[in-house]
Amino acid sequence: LLDTEIFYTEVMQLIVGRFNKTFDWSIKSQMIGLPGIESARYLVKTLDLPITPEQYLEEREDLLKARFAKAQAKPYAQALVEHLHRHHIPQAVATSSTQSLFGLKTQQHDWFKCFDEIVTGDDPEVKQGKPAPDIFLTAARRLAVAPEYCLVFEDAPSGMRAGLAAGMAVVTVPEPEMDKTLYQQAD
Repeated sequence: LLDTEIFYTEVMQLIVGRFNKTFDWSIKSQMIGLPGIESARYLVKTLDLPITPEQYLEEREDLLKARFAKAQAKPYAQALVEHLHRHHIPQAVATSSTQSLFGLKTQQHDWFKCFDEIVTGDDPEVKQGKPAPDIFLTAARRLAVAPEYCLVFEDAPSGMRAGLAAGMAVVTVPEPEMDKTLYQQAD
């Protein structure tokens, strides 16, 4: 819904660049959409960084917070959300972001009030992050809609797998740089 990937890429390169490492799409494609701690573990291990995943996340969060308030809507996202809202189609956000980071990202976008439910990665009902189906099943339950009647829009391979595991139809909208073969299972 919001174009935040540019901020993640910029911040991750700032951090790993201190250790003369490069963060590129071959690494990012394996991390996108995962819960923060899982993506941090993958990054630290893959690039053999001399910091812990927790240290990485702490530094990353401070840098991201400074950027998230500038997040812009992806093309047509607001129009689609408002159209569905006008036609009384139940909608939920199911994001791996924490509630506090989600709040920063959406603070200038009043159209998020069109959503009936917001489920974040730190929601107590979400026991496992994507690619587990928990976040989507929680959203469907709160909307009182059976999973087989839900349509998921996802930009991440892990989110696609989570939606499919939840028994939902999945439409993928990947970043242009992503390897499209990672999305072959999408509806």
